[in-house]
Amino acid sequence: MLSRVFSAANTGFDGRLVEIECDITGGLPGITIVGLPNKAIDEAKERVRSALRNTRLTLPSKRITLNLAPADLPKDGTAYDVAMAVAILLASEQIDVGNTGESMFVGELALDGSIRPVAGVLGYVETAKTHGFTSVFVPQACAKEARLIDGISIYPVTHIRDVYRHLTGEVPLPASPALGSLPASGVYEMSDFAHVYGQHTAKRALEIAAAGGHNVLLSGPPGSGKTMLAKSMLSILPPPTREETIAITKMHSLRGQHGYDIITERPFRDPHHTTSDIALIGGGQQAKPGEISLAHHGILFLDELPEFNRNVLEVMRQPLEDNSITVSRASHSSVYPADFMLVATRNPCPCGYLDDEQRECSCSLAAIERYRKKISGPLLDRIDMIVPLQRVEHDKLIHHTGSESSQAIAERVAAARARQQERAGYPNASLSNRDIKQFAHLDEDTAAFMEKAMRTLDLSARGYMRVLKTARTIADLEAADRLNTDHISEALQYRETLGQQY
Repeated sequence: MLSRVFSAANTGFDGRLVEIECDITGGLPGITIVGLPNKAIDEAKERVRSALRNTRLTLPSKRITLNLAPADLPKDGTAYDVAMAVAILLASEQIDVGNTGESMFVGELALDGSIRPVAGVLGYVETAKTHGFTSVFVPQACAKEARLIDGISIYPVTHIRDVYRHLTGEVPLPASPALGSLPASGVYEMSDFAHVYGQHTAKRALEIAAAGGHNVLLSGPPGSGKTMLAKSMLSILPPPTREETIAITKMHSLRGQHGYDIITERPFRDPHHTTSDIALIGGGQQAKPGEISLAHHGILFLDELPEFNRNVLEVMRQPLEDNSITVSRASHSSVYPADFMLVATRNPCPCGYLDDEQRECSCSLAAIERYRKKISGPLLDRIDMIVPLQRVEHDKLIHHTGSESSQAIAERVAAARARQQERAGYPNASLSNRDIKQFAHLDEDTAAFMEKAMRTLDLSARGYMRVLKTARTIADLEAADRLNTDHISEALQYRETLGQQY
């Protein structure tokens, strides 16, 4: 008898339906798996054989052929184990075929028949809903993230015996309802702006960056608070929406790095400067998302930007423009979203004390020039705001009386983001040229001021657009409908060092 059971494959951020066919015929007993499986799937026949026997279910002593279609789609991982076991039970008429037609099965089998969690369950459930399935059987440990998707029944299972009893009607399983409300986001008590001494100009710049989702580079000597300021940005960003929470959780689920739980906070990824380009953008023999995708809807923090390899930095140029990355391989391509805020830091020179008022720089001119060239002009041109920092004065450290808290700043950021959402549906950093023409219109005086600034600072076309995006965010923080010269002037402050590099 021929049977058909459905599962799915995560191909990049999206999924594809996988049909598992089982045919049982006469011949030498054995299980053969076809359909471009990898080693992990080929080994599934031993897991399925042992799981069925140890559960006291019948494994036919015949030739069993399992086909994973479409055959030209590479299959990876152990998520097809349960579906293959169900296909065998159907083909051997131990289960009625009418009970599985609208269900999808996901999970890895242990030798005793228990079902282990797998990565990417949220993607499988989304694929099931897209193709009209009414229910998905998932490992118990993955049930919480699966319940993020509404409109489909989730059946958490711990053993293949539970699946068998449900499909035969012996012991029906209760379906888990979708999560109506998400857990509250955590509070970033250890990274509050109130704990950062001085640096009021930098705090203002980071407020603008958070309000518009702009990329920012903090440039200053060691000990000026660059890293602390960058890590404090999470505390002023608005909590993710339900759609963003699903996307963040799904991305980390694909990578298998979140413990099968829901991620309710914006990600903060801080890879070391020795990271490779593949680790940053994603890839590998079986493509996986990289750091820029794991920072989706959050922050990618690159500390000491010039210390990263030049080729590692250059691969970010396209994702910074398109907010996505395509990882191409000979057999397939995978597309992952990468809509993140880049927050980077750098020193003014290798020793860090160029132009410092209290310490003398020990670097040669040649060393300073080499250090500057580690960050290319095209990459700097994609950074909206370059913020210079100075050493914090001693009296501000000793007599610090407190400063504005992250909560107060976050309220202004949330209000500005709400205006942007109502106006365009996304933050100002993602505005297209058409959007800028519509939402950042300049009157005659402001246009003349901007034209003069472009000539003086030698701004590129990209730089011009990014100045307007930043100015639009500054106006949103003031609840202003139109841009004026004050908004443009403040936005230009964060571009004026671009032509000088430092």
